[in-house]
Amino acid sequence: MYVNINKKNILFSFLAVSSVIFMFFKQCLIMRVVFVVLVLLRVQHVHSASKGVVASLQAKWSMTPLLLETRPIFTSLSLESVRSYYNLIVKKAGQFLTDLQVNLLKLSLSLRAYSPAVHAFQQIASDEPPPDGCTAFVVVHGQNACSTKDMKKLLKTAASRPRPYLYKSDHQYPGVNGTDLPVAVLYAEIGTKEFNTFHKVLSERAQEGKLVYVLRHFVSVSISRMLLSGYGVELAIKSTEYKAVDDTQVKVTTDNEDENDEVQGFLFGKLKKSHPDLQEELGELRKHLLESTNDMTPLKVWELQDLSFQAASRIMTVPKFDSLKLMQDLSQNFPSKTEIITFVTTLCIRTQIEKRKDLHKCCLLKDAGLFINGIHVDLDIHNAFRYDPSARSSYQLEAGTTNVPQHWANDIEKDSMYRHWPSSVQELLRATFPGVIRQIRRNFYNLVLFLDPIQEESIELVKLAELFYKHNIPLRYVIGFVLVVSADDKVDGYLDAGVALFRLLNYISEEYDEAQAFTSMVYNRVEVGETLSVDTVTAYLKKKFKKANADRILGVDSSYDENRKAGGVFYRKSGLGALPVGLFNGIPLSSEEMDPEELETVLLQKIMETTNFFQRAVFMVGYLFCVDVVDFLMEQANVVPRINPLILSSERRYLDFTSSPVADDWDDTTMFSYLDSKDKTAVVSKKIKYFIREVTMWIVADIEQPSGRQLLRNALKHMKSSSSNCRVGVINNPSGKPTEDNSALYRAVWASLLTQSSKNMLDFSLKLLKEENVELLKQGTKIKHLLKQVSGGMDHDAFEKKFNTMEVDFLHSQQKYCKEVLKLKAGQRAVVSNGRVLSLLDEEEEFSVEDFHLLEKITLRTSAEKIKSKIKQMNLNAQKASDLIMKVDALLTASPKGEARKDVKFLKDKHSLYFNEVFYDVVAIVDPLTRDAQKLAPLLVVLGQVVNMKVQVFMNCRAKLSEMPLKSFYQYVLEPDVTFFGNNSLSPGPVARFTEIPESPLLTLNMITPESWMVEAVRSPYDLDNIHLQEVSGVVNAEYELEYLLLEGHCFDLSTGQPPRGLQFTLGMRQEPLMHDTIVMANLGYFQLKANPGAWILRLREGRSEDIYQIQAHDGTDSPVDAGDVIVVLNSFHSKIIKVRVQKKPDKLNEDLLSEGTESKGLWDSITSFAGGPSVDGDDKKKDVLNIFSVASGHLYERFLRIMTLSVLQHTKTPVKFWFLKNYLSPSFKDTISHMAKAYGFQYELVQYKWPRWLHQQTEKQRIIWGYKILFLDVLFPLAVDKIIFVDADQIVRADLKELRDLDLEGAPYGYTPFCDSRKEMEGYRFWKTGYWASHLAHRKYHISALYVVDLKKFRKIAAGDRLRGQYQALSQDPNSLSNLDQDLPNNMIHQVAIKSLPQEWLWCETWCDDNSKTTAKTIDLCNNPKTKEPKLSAAVRIVPEWSKYDNEIKQFLTRVKEQKEEITEGRSSSSTQHTGNTHKETF
Repeated sequence: MYVNINKKNILFSFLAVSSVIFMFFKQCLIMRVVFVVLVLLRVQHVHSASKGVVASLQAKWSMTPLLLETRPIFTSLSLESVRSYYNLIVKKAGQFLTDLQVNLLKLSLSLRAYSPAVHAFQQIASDEPPPDGCTAFVVVHGQNACSTKDMKKLLKTAASRPRPYLYKSDHQYPGVNGTDLPVAVLYAEIGTKEFNTFHKVLSERAQEGKLVYVLRHFVSVSISRMLLSGYGVELAIKSTEYKAVDDTQVKVTTDNEDENDEVQGFLFGKLKKSHPDLQEELGELRKHLLESTNDMTPLKVWELQDLSFQAASRIMTVPKFDSLKLMQDLSQNFPSKTEIITFVTTLCIRTQIEKRKDLHKCCLLKDAGLFINGIHVDLDIHNAFRYDPSARSSYQLEAGTTNVPQHWANDIEKDSMYRHWPSSVQELLRATFPGVIRQIRRNFYNLVLFLDPIQEESIELVKLAELFYKHNIPLRYVIGFVLVVSADDKVDGYLDAGVALFRLLNYISEEYDEAQAFTSMVYNRVEVGETLSVDTVTAYLKKKFKKANADRILGVDSSYDENRKAGGVFYRKSGLGALPVGLFNGIPLSSEEMDPEELETVLLQKIMETTNFFQRAVFMVGYLFCVDVVDFLMEQANVVPRINPLILSSERRYLDFTSSPVADDWDDTTMFSYLDSKDKTAVVSKKIKYFIREVTMWIVADIEQPSGRQLLRNALKHMKSSSSNCRVGVINNPSGKPTEDNSALYRAVWASLLTQSSKNMLDFSLKLLKEENVELLKQGTKIKHLLKQVSGGMDHDAFEKKFNTMEVDFLHSQQKYCKEVLKLKAGQRAVVSNGRVLSLLDEEEEFSVEDFHLLEKITLRTSAEKIKSKIKQMNLNAQKASDLIMKVDALLTASPKGEARKDVKFLKDKHSLYFNEVFYDVVAIVDPLTRDAQKLAPLLVVLGQVVNMKVQVFMNCRAKLSEMPLKSFYQYVLEPDVTFFGNNSLSPGPVARFTEIPESPLLTLNMITPESWMVEAVRSPYDLDNIHLQEVSGVVNAEYELEYLLLEGHCFDLSTGQPPRGLQFTLGMRQEPLMHDTIVMANLGYFQLKANPGAWILRLREGRSEDIYQIQAHDGTDSPVDAGDVIVVLNSFHSKIIKVRVQKKPDKLNEDLLSEGTESKGLWDSITSFAGGPSVDGDDKKKDVLNIFSVASGHLYERFLRIMTLSVLQHTKTPVKFWFLKNYLSPSFKDTISHMAKAYGFQYELVQYKWPRWLHQQTEKQRIIWGYKILFLDVLFPLAVDKIIFVDADQIVRADLKELRDLDLEGAPYGYTPFCDSRKEMEGYRFWKTGYWASHLAHRKYHISALYVVDLKKFRKIAAGDRLRGQYQALSQDPNSLSNLDQDLPNNMIHQVAIKSLPQEWLWCETWCDDNSKTTAKTIDLCNNPKTKEPKLSAAVRIVPEWSKYDNEIKQFLTRVKEQKEEITEGRSSSSTQHTGNTHKETF
């Protein structure tokens, strides 16, 4: 579309351009250029970028149909265009969804969020496999059919074949799901004729109960590519201190690339076309306009200090609807926007921001945060696909045990044995190795054991606790005992062993001390399998305390019997369950955790979890400095007065109150029975009557039965208490068919609810429900006579009239409701609290008054209290307010739970941004000039287009900046809806488009993707690591591909609880079991596997892994725990994390996985090279193959890498296999390396590993590459590789590396070459000779990381990789440490992981080594020179005579490869003209 330029713009452009022309051109050219401008002004123009960068990310699989991603079933579609097709989908969805949900559906379709789920079925279908020529087919118990006729035949014989495995994500047609029915799985595309044919037959049979019908999406033909979104793209500005750019010219063929080249209103494409004689002058003009627009003049130091405040002030000055877009523009294009903010004043805004900084400390552990409806969203791990499952809550028991006889074994804060421990809570924040428990003199960890002294289990538990105490092991504890013994006053210490022990401990505590009482436990005198006896206690007393009077201690008149009953009373009130039971910091331990064999491990795990909780409390707001730890614990929101698993369970069922039925009468039982569950609930909630107040509880019971009456009595007693805020309704669930005769009691209660005041109906009901009055009714006493005995102040006439005329039809409706909606059996009891259903399964199960207290407390604390406070502001009457509280509470609490919501408050609103359309409450805390702002601003912009929301942004600015806060351009790829082209065809998807960015800086492109994505560059002729727009004509296009989704896991040995280091897993399909494999590391038992959407089978790899271990259990997978195969389904873009527990086989208990043994051939052995090079098998392979590892990024280093490869091959006769890190290789290198391998006769493998999410992340590409050189050596390569040599890409090898491989490392896991000392003029640059390094190395040498050899067997044996990662995790938190990560880390760890110093001749570097030593050099490294800063290329030509020879040879080779490809392409083009319709699929 063309847009006319208005007169004002014409005049402005004319004046601006005239001034530029005056500055840049001679007077004789002015008239010519003005003429050109006047011509241009008559031409309509389009807005288009000139130079820039465009990055896109496509899925590895083809585009999936939008219809399948929405999941509704449409049987036919007749549409004019794809846009019409899409609009119909949205319209149909709108019939079932709210407007908000429709907008979210559009966003999910734009994200293609369900495309992996659709493609997963495609992969499952390929494993069948599909019959030839079938666009749809059915699988019946392992056999395929392409027609309904063949399908019917297969169904007849289905019983003779095993049933197929059904996945959790399968779409199963509603109907009978019997295990004896045949299963028919349809693979088809919804909306096609083939689908309709099969669906009609299968759905009819499923409705008749003849089969189980399962649908799996299957698209027979799809070749369109699909672009993804939900990721970020960064153009980081590189340092040009050392020039490291390839001088090879990139030739790119473009079609009319400058046709719409527009800069500041001038269409240079049209100008150059119209005036070819002015090409040079127009080029100079265009360049000046661009540079003036994107000025990147370096700022002075004093100009940097207030940049953050100036940006915030600039954002505040624009209208609020534009402020988010301005923050997005400033943060994402900051390097070219400094000019517009450096002169903004900040005094007022600085004062306000500094005042409020402490207010959000309680909400954040970092400088930025996002809260949506109070829920914190972690900006580091958040992505558009992320979903946080509900978290299980733990409840603590109140420490209201003042009068309970609790015997504490120790007190860490007071006992002298702990006096040397530091008492400051700051110790919690001190860095330690993982798993180390800090020795702090505070009672952080409290264990209370409730014991029956005469139980056999108590003996082992006390002995274990005594072991903790006596040996002072690193488990810090305060151990207390509550003895639950006989409460009978007639039972003394000579009749009951429990009473005897209780009195003995009281005696020792009073006469001596608590600690001695604990160590004086007599259980060490009781043999295993026996129980405590009175004789054992008396014998111990007489031997240990000879002067003590046993009768005075144990007898009837004992002075040491105080509070004997208190322990039992507290235990019963707390509802803790069967003895023995323990409380860790008030949280009950399960019966499994109380197993003495498991308790030590459980306590260690609990301590680690609790430590993190205390650390957050100290870090966020400085809690615990002056507060008692127990008091602090008791102030937490999860503290309750009583434990009832039914109430506190995280598995909860809620009623749905969202319906508004047309019929709302339950007296017509027939009409009521036709309503669905939601309508029935709506009717009941409207018709039910209550005993006063706010929190709603429905008592569901058969009131004619004693257990039902007791439940209602307890509810009413609770309601009558002064602390209660609940209202009680009653629903009858009779054991049989209700009649007037068997429902008199319930009808009497109901009549009082309809006719009496609140106080009268409560008093009447409590009296009526007494068993003596119920017995009178059963004996025939009329209700009117009973009324006189139990009523006081009641309206008798109204009551009798209502009671005598009451029909029983509504009781039938209540009975149906209990059965069909509440899912209760006849007569079964239940309590419904604000819509939450608690079913009492056991007739004897008690729900006491204390349980009702607990239930109300939990209900209010969960959300009802906040809801109540909001609804009070609406000024509704009590009945409507209570109804609304109940319905809103049920709706909100039924939703999935994440972390607790936080109420983020600010002092004033003046320096925060508000957006007032309220639906979602969004609070953002961010510095506008940070990476967080780059991600947050576009996310909020898109979110605002999808949902109504109130947004408040707090500018959390940093003061006194000393460097540029942002050194990159950034784009976040996210659109609120699907996009279409002008012809109504579907766009492949959004892209990141950088336009009008400066041409002068050197840029590197980074993809910032969700943590589970593995992406690679697949198409771009440009050097994406060194983008210099001044040297580019047109747009730099970079095409990336989502190569794999990551499957992550943690693996532990059930017997030891430790990760099985070196265990290998494989991932594959039924037809191809071995497609990917991996190794388990010791750090967290972590492993990762790469795969695409689909169903995968996880197995132990054949060889030692499978021989020694077997899989015992697994979590997060898609197969039952006892299934033979471990099936994992990847069907979404967000992370999949599983847990696997293995165990050694009984006959392999003494086997070591990493000891010498023969590994069978696996994936790595079967792949020789991608070029199909010669394979060397078995032991010969291990002995004869040189394994060389190297990394490279950017065209220059890939050029060096090829030369290094050639130099290695020139100096050895041993077969060589190169291992290249794939993560950062360019498409051109990956395209040509296979040709090079074939021509020069070497093998190669492209290895890759995703940086684990739990390991501290690096953001700079160079530092990430350094990390890959050292951090993952134990998991990058297969176990069959014994030794590997790392060679830097910019090295030239002059000797046989076999000599280095065979060098004796003298027990060290790796060998490095030390830095040279011989070039004396560089002495001032040798940083390792002074300061930290001099003292740390203690006369050892500092080693360079350009060349090293690794003994991988030794490396894994001593867990060197795990140690390096642990040290890295500790040091990398400090941005000033590990400056040269790849060599600082191993040198820092030299005392823990020894380094063998290689002979100096193995690495010569001109910067550090003198010229004399060059003649004996076995490798030459082109390391940077901090003194001369000489560019790499010129240094290579000057220093290494043979470098140019190698370079020319590689150039000639690549030219031949290119010519061969062009010939092949031309041949295919001519062939395709003769055979139209054939498609070519590129394979790698």
